[in-house]
Amino acid sequence: MTSSVRWRFVAVTVAIGVLGLAIAYMAAMVFLQRRILFPRPPLAGAPERPKDALQVWLATSAGRTEAWYLPPVGASAGPAPAVIFFHGNGELIDFLPTDFAEPRERGMGVVLVEFPGYGRSGGTPSERSITEVVLAAHDWTQGQAMIDPQRIIAYGRSLGGGAAAILAGKRPIAGLVLEATFTSVRSFARGFWLPEFVVLDPFDTLAVLSVYRGPVLVLHGKYDQVVPVRHAEELARTARHSELELVPCGHNNCPSAWPTIRRFLLARGIIAA
Repeated sequence: MTSSVRWRFVAVTVAIGVLGLAIAYMAAMVFLQRRILFPRPPLAGAPERPKDALQVWLATSAGRTEAWYLPPVGASAGPAPAVIFFHGNGELIDFLPTDFAEPRERGMGVVLVEFPGYGRSGGTPSERSITEVVLAAHDWTQGQAMIDPQRIIAYGRSLGGGAAAILAGKRPIAGLVLEATFTSVRSFARGFWLPEFVVLDPFDTLAVLSVYRGPVLVLHGKYDQVVPVRHAEELARTARHSELELVPCGHNNCPSAWPTIRRFLLARGIIAA
């Protein structure tokens, strides 16, 4: 074997080896990506459900998914506005009721929606199963006599923003609030050395906002290193009727957004002063 033939053989062998490693890595990431996207925290140490919270079981093809309805505090003159909230991928509804004391005290009902496979909920999380839960949560909320169906808000944080956007794209809502939310899960593929087409659950928030005509409030930490602020800026530019609020915080350490959300809802007549 001549020297040039030998080097060509080595080059081809190395190229095949690199290609094989790349294919193996891609296959592994296809298998593991849902574990990364949906870490499903443990229930251990979770506080008890508040005594005034109504436990709701939403039926989907993936099984029953839990939701809690937290009613407004005090008497209401009529059906109340409500916010349907979708949390981040590392959260559970059990730890969230205290975060919603302010809107409840101001006459809003709150629906906390769990993800399939999280907490006590059946099924496994995916964009498809979460879409079913999102729609079931809205349909339950809209059908309650104590809730004004014309004043339902979708609010999501981080991955929950993708879920809230799905609701905005498939059901009529009065407004959409996105906190620390990405344009699409596909936008993170390059950081894992992956092509976008291998993403199983894209949660394309940007595509929804390109056609959604309702009011949108985009909240984001200026120093967010998990979901960089450029995502918020692009979401706000794409939405037809948007307001962008940048806060001096990161991804998980931002102060309560309710003062800003309240101003947003007041300005659009969704809640009363």
